[in-house]
Amino acid sequence: MARVHAARAIDQSSRYGVREVGADAPLRWLAAGWKDFTRCPGAGLAHGLAFAVFGLALVILGHRQFWGLSGALSGLLLVAPILATGLYAISAALERGERPGLRTAIAAWAPRDGRLVLFGVLLAAAGTGWVLTSASLITTFADGPVAEPLDFVRRVMLAEGSLLFEGWLVLGGVLAAPVFASTVVAVPMLMDRPVGVLAAVLTSWRVVLAQPFTMAVWAATLAMLTLAGLFSAMLGLVVIVPWLGHASWHAYRELVEPVPAGGGD
Repeated sequence: MARVHAARAIDQSSRYGVREVGADAPLRWLAAGWKDFTRCPGAGLAHGLAFAVFGLALVILGHRQFWGLSGALSGLLLVAPILATGLYAISAALERGERPGLRTAIAAWAPRDGRLVLFGVLLAAAGTGWVLTSASLITTFADGPVAEPLDFVRRVMLAEGSLLFEGWLVLGGVLAAPVFASTVVAVPMLMDRPVGVLAAVLTSWRVVLAQPFTMAVWAATLAMLTLAGLFSAMLGLVVIVPWLGHASWHAYRELVEPVPAGGGD
């Protein structure tokens, strides 16, 4: 049964052509995303505010346990693609010439077939795995308690004769890279087309493997802008989250052929 399901997913994914784009493509996606944000700012700001409030809640609850908070905040990057589903729906509606709003974003989560919920659970599991791994690594190898941000800087980032910070970054990258490759177009594709979760993930991997440098640039752009939002006391997330969510929709639209081989979806 598993082999049949996998074969069906491979066949379904192969029907969607993958476009190759230049290294300047992320700039186009950011420009298009900003345009969508300014055309429908209310729903976008609501998404950004929700992210910012959640981030602040994490800081308030874990400000004395930075060994866990550092993993939780960076784990936001892993689950962000599924949380931006409403923003993809708004960009899709704008593309169709409609006038979307917050209801459009909420409707994207209508329980039609559970694919988005399933994918969200998988991403949440990945995020939880990273939080636990990060916390275990820091508490085991740091030369003292890491309760506050300054402890993290002193005992993890600047610890003499220790590769703890480098190891923390490498482990984070080892987890983040396959998650990015699995989600970069998969989530908007699930919202946009009647494809299975595995087929969407395979298509996403095909996109990354077809142009690794461009997608690495895009991944770095997403990470740096999100980190900028986190380090601005979460305030920057109010704008950065909707901007990147809309931009991710345009990345998907440019990277995946609109019509599968053989006709419609």
